[in-house]
Amino acid sequence: MTNIPQVGQPAPNFSTPDQNGNLVTLDDLSSQWVVLYFYPKDDTSGCTTEAKDFTELYQDFSALGTKILGVSPDLGKSHCKFISKHNLSITLLSDPEHILTEAYGAWRLKKFMGKEYMGVVRSTFLISPDRIIVYAWPNVKTKGHAMAVLTKLRELAAT
Repeated sequence: MTNIPQVGQPAPNFSTPDQNGNLVTLDDLSSQWVVLYFYPKDDTSGCTTEAKDFTELYQDFSALGTKILGVSPDLGKSHCKFISKHNLSITLLSDPEHILTEAYGAWRLKKFMGKEYMGVVRSTFLISPDRIIVYAWPNVKTKGHAMAVLTKLRELAAT
């Protein structure tokens, strides 16, 4: 059974390379809000929609002191192509060994056309500046998701 971190719990720390090979750690982001979202694969339809939606709202998130981090098993070279092709302004993290994905419970059993396999389940976590998970979306549908995250962030940042 997969252990998904719950609201109110400390966010699991991580040290994972971004698209340029620079290590990104949660400790380095302790003064800001973090949107940590997990997606299956660069440049697929749902993943592209989600990344473009977060990019479209990037300034709104930035105005609230928020860092958006997308995580997939893809390597930096793939992330760079994805960012360039779609003019993305978010940071993408590489997790080919699924260490970060497993820590956040996003590596789960999936079913497709009668077959079961392990894979990334689209999930998002909103992490407060004191590194507490304040909201979680364990099974994301891409349409309208980035706006739902922004709406929740605005609500929580105002309290």
